[in-house]
Amino acid sequence: MHWREIAFSALGGLGLFLFGMQMMASGMQKAAGDRLRRVLEVLTNKPVIGVLTGLLVTLLVQSSSTTTVMVVGFANAGLMNLSQAISVIIGANIGTTVTAQIVSFKISVLALPAIGIGSLLNFFTKRRLHRYLGQAILGFGLLFLGMTTMSQGMRPLENLPAFHEILARFSATPLLGVLAGAVFTALIQSSSASTGVIIALALDGLIPITAAVPLVLGTNIGTCITAILASIGANTAARRSAAAHALFNILGVVLALIFLKPFLALVAETAAVGNVSRLVANSHTLFNVLNTVVFLIFFKPFTRLVCLIVPGLEEEIGVGPKYLDERILKTPAVAIGGAKQELLRMASIAREMTADAVQIFKINDLKKQKHLEQMEELLDSLEKELNVYLAALSQHSLTRNESIIISGFMSAANDLERVGDHASNILQLAEIKVEDKLPFSDQALEEIDLIYNKVHAMLGQAIKAFETEDKSLAREVVREDDAVDLMEKNLRKSHIDRINTKKCHPSAGVIFLDVLSNLERIADHATNIAQVVLEDF
Repeated sequence: MHWREIAFSALGGLGLFLFGMQMMASGMQKAAGDRLRRVLEVLTNKPVIGVLTGLLVTLLVQSSSTTTVMVVGFANAGLMNLSQAISVIIGANIGTTVTAQIVSFKISVLALPAIGIGSLLNFFTKRRLHRYLGQAILGFGLLFLGMTTMSQGMRPLENLPAFHEILARFSATPLLGVLAGAVFTALIQSSSASTGVIIALALDGLIPITAAVPLVLGTNIGTCITAILASIGANTAARRSAAAHALFNILGVVLALIFLKPFLALVAETAAVGNVSRLVANSHTLFNVLNTVVFLIFFKPFTRLVCLIVPGLEEEIGVGPKYLDERILKTPAVAIGGAKQELLRMASIAREMTADAVQIFKINDLKKQKHLEQMEELLDSLEKELNVYLAALSQHSLTRNESIIISGFMSAANDLERVGDHASNILQLAEIKVEDKLPFSDQALEEIDLIYNKVHAMLGQAIKAFETEDKSLAREVVREDDAVDLMEKNLRKSHIDRINTKKCHPSAGVIFLDVLSNLERIADHATNIAQVVLEDF
């Protein structure tokens, strides 16, 4: 028995399978682009919609582990509540069975043509979409080549008595098969890959369905390790999401073992008796579909059970970024969605700072001074952390459009931080005004109100245009910039005239002109944000 040849063929085939799966997933994600992020953004509180969303996202990323890690990251960042997270995780378990369904068909003859076609599209086409599709097809071919290599390499096991004895034990004691499948899946962190190995054994009749099903059930438990590892050190919501994933699969496997004979009988009805590879894939799909139906019926009690197992409050993150999570950097389209939410948070802070600073200046009340200083520190910190996050994201494989969006986001973050700086400048001018007891006429305060209202509206429109990707609204902001420039120029001239005619105190006049200048600069930064919308979306 050539153990070395068997080991090399099995490991080499598994390597090709994993690499092909990764390449296929990467190509599909790039081809999907922002649609992946948009799918996640339409989540509702309805569990069925969450299940469908999880299924669809897993089809795109070709890995339930990737989807669940993303969900843990979203829960940690406050982008998902527990009910949404659980429903998406349940859907991910169904989505991951599609890969097993594909590889269970004996279409290995397509492996080499797929590699050839995929390579041609990937290396010789100019359009990005065609290259991404080529990458997905190339990965598809490598996946099947790996499957064939594993199947052929493990064929000598058929004549090994020890191998048959192990399978007999799995058939007689299903719990051993479950444990073996769970451990193997936990090691390679991919239920699709471990199911692929089981199907590779089944392709040449090396494993009976009675031994294969417990192994498949075990893969569903083993795949939970990725989400559990991702939740370490995270907040309560993230830990609950990971616990829900593990609990969903463990309870489902327990139910399947209790009703194993009826379950095997149901699986046997889905394909010909001799076609074990199809029976294996179908058992994987049936388990997850039936498990989903059961848990949707008991969705609310299950959610309460998760909360009892992982007690604690779902704490709010007061400082630091709320929507940035390194766990989702490997899925750029989703990471971009988190970065956008953080930018919108920065925008809200910057706009609030501007409103508060002007109000303090008008009424000479410095009670909120400390609060504004803290907001300025937070805005500075968010700008730095967001740029570091975007720089790290830019190191991953990106589409051209994603690269442009990241560049625009960096620019917008800088503009929002500068808005905060100008609000701080106005606050400092208010402090001088109060301390030096500088008199301001009603006309001067009305003029500040006039330009502030214009600028505040512009900033609000720019933020809304950025949030909704509304180019027509962005163009309105750009047009308004000229009006603010003209207003600032006229108000400046009018105030200088008042100073010259001694209707205004000279020191107060300087402060007034500085306030005008800072408000005009805020309008410029609002225009820059609008330009990001026009150029990037």
